Amino acid sequence: MIDAAKRDRPKKTRLELLIGQSRPILEDIRHTVYLWKKTPLAMIGSAMILLFLATAVFAPWIAPYDPISQDMNNRLQAPGWPHLFGTDQFGRDIFSRVVYGARIEVWIICLVSVISIAIGLITGVSAGYLGRFMDEVLMRATDMFMAFPRLVLAMAFTAALGPTLTNTIIAIALVDWTIYARLARADTIKVKAQPYIEAARALGAGAPRIMILHILPMSVSPVIVQLTLRMGTIILTAAGLGFLGLGAQPPIPEWGAIVSDGRSYLFDQWWISTFPGLAIAVVVLGFNFLGDGIRDILDPKIRR
Repeated sequence: MIDAAKRDRPKKTRLELLIGQSRPILEDIRHTVYLWKKTPLAMIGSAMILLFLATAVFAPWIAPYDPISQDMNNRLQAPGWPHLFGTDQFGRDIFSRVVYGARIEVWIICLVSVISIAIGLITGVSAGYLGRFMDEVLMRATDMFMAFPRLVLAMAFTAALGPTLTNTIIAIALVDWTIYARLARADTIKVKAQPYIEAARALGAGAPRIMILHILPMSVSPVIVQLTLRMGTIILTAAGLGFLGLGAQPPIPEWGAIVSDGRSYLFDQWWISTFPGLAIAVVVLGFNFLGDGIRDILDPKIRR
């Protein structure tokens, strides 16, 4: 009777099976969205970062003037109409330079993140999986990089490579990978003890295959979470190098370089440095809020 009932039961279609399998994932996404709405820091940070990204994407339509064209007849104009943030010593519109500067900052964040995460994951996974001598060598190299203040080390790299935007990105990436390497190593040590790693070895999988296909994907998630907390620091480091003249060179509208341009006019023409400085503060604060919100949402106590 039971076998007959099973035979008479209609078979589920492929779509129904797919929906059934994806239901737990959808429930988890729905719960995450609920927690996101209940986390004020995450909401505020998301709004600030979305505004920052929208400004970068739509900069050509938002900025009323060319950010690098000079107009000496309108130099050092106070904020007002038609120059909302005023003009600098070369008559360039500060609002347009700040808006286009958002594009430069997004470019810096993206490239630094990709390079530093790649270096960190390769170093951390290799050290954690291979162990012994390789672990000692790679971790001592990581400790050596972490022994220096990041800004000082970035200044040294930029001074050696030359003060350009490309070299600034390389220098920041070369000092920002260490925390990702340590996270990846810790996760690799835990994952390589799992039974499925032993099964892969028994089936003849080599170390490169195991590291790339089985361990690396498990190490990405905590690194991405840490990245959201590091993006504000990336902007501050880039702005610091630009302010010191070691980053993007004029007339590139990088926020730190714009702040540096207004140093000599800070008391009388305060707007040259103030508005790009406010942009740096708002974006860094937004990334910090976003990172803190993500960390709170991923807390197991809150998720329960």
